[in-house]
Amino acid sequence: MSLFGEIIKYGAPHLASMHPSDHLKGSKGSDLQGKKIILGVTGSIAAVESVKLIRELVREGAEVICVMTEWAQNIIHPYSLEFASGTKPVTEITGQVEHVSLCGKVPDKADLFLIAPATANTVSKIAQGIDDTPVTTFATTCMGSGIPIMIVPAMHQSMYEHPVVEENIGKLRGRGIKFVGPYVSEGTAKVASRDNIVDEVIRELSEGLRGRKITVVTGKTQEPMDSMRVITNKASGKSGLELARRAYRKGADVELWYGNVNVDVPEWIPHTEFHTFEDLMALSEEISGTFIVPAALSDFGVREVNKSKLPSDEPIIIELQPLPKFIDAIRDRVDFLVAYKAADTREEAVEKAKAMVEENRADVVVANSIRDVEDEHTRAYITGTDRWFEGRKRDIADRVLSEVERRL
Repeated sequence: MSLFGEIIKYGAPHLASMHPSDHLKGSKGSDLQGKKIILGVTGSIAAVESVKLIRELVREGAEVICVMTEWAQNIIHPYSLEFASGTKPVTEITGQVEHVSLCGKVPDKADLFLIAPATANTVSKIAQGIDDTPVTTFATTCMGSGIPIMIVPAMHQSMYEHPVVEENIGKLRGRGIKFVGPYVSEGTAKVASRDNIVDEVIRELSEGLRGRKITVVTGKTQEPMDSMRVITNKASGKSGLELARRAYRKGADVELWYGNVNVDVPEWIPHTEFHTFEDLMALSEEISGTFIVPAALSDFGVREVNKSKLPSDEPIIIELQPLPKFIDAIRDRVDFLVAYKAADTREEAVEKAKAMVEENRADVVVANSIRDVEDEHTRAYITGTDRWFEGRKRDIADRVLSEVERRL
């Protein structure tokens, strides 16, 4: 009998069980591998963003099961969420007691109940213990069984600033419920960005660096030549931004110091901008905790900066003077130091990394050859492991943080 004939006769459950979302699962990483997330969707226009949010959670390895209010179904069809998650949404509470089977005190219960978007109506009902929609019934069950709840509000600004709504948000926060966003724009309390929500979900479910204070210094300095021109370098700041986001996801108390970067800075991570080496030194007057410094800081500054714009129609001579080494300036004031070193060759990178451990007393040094650095990928040597690692900048950041976690 042919394969086609066997499928007709016996069926093909292994084929039937495959869903398009299965191909995406874990495609970005494994931060949510093995985690079951219940996504509550309520009647805000921001519900149209749910498909993209679900896909991002799935790409990080999560299993996502959706719960919808009646009003949410008027904005986005349940088929859309089923397509995104691979699981039929809960649209009503039936004899299957979905709220208990998924979020009660049962084996294999959900790890998190994420309500995104959450209307003022839903927020206030949860605060008052009212459960007359599938979403609020799930919330009541989660609060009783100890499953963490995360709420992502989305509503008009006037509703968000209603004193009773504000009071209800405060009440829920007091009960340990995490709120993400909103950001206020154009008279609306808009839903938080997808990246923000995903970062907060992963952070809520991670413990690796929880309670650790980590400052990441990234980007580059720009040293002035005159009133217009500067001396700088090609660093983009991407490696440092990945480190900050990965540390934040792992639960660390992260602060990001960045200078002249070419990528977007996550607004939800506490951050401070610097431009010159002098700016950076002013930031570091009172510091503690762990410092990770992938920043490409200027080795030289102009000895005498011209107060006006130098002429461009004749040759000029600029005299440079060495600047202090930032890691040497902060070494005795931080608990743990991760330094970075770039070299022309891999052999030179390893040699210089080992020397920095001895001479600059860095706890960990991450080194690479300039030739190995690409826009999204890189290759790095990490002291302590005595190994080279290759991959996305996100993957290298994980390797660095794993070594930090092992040593702290």
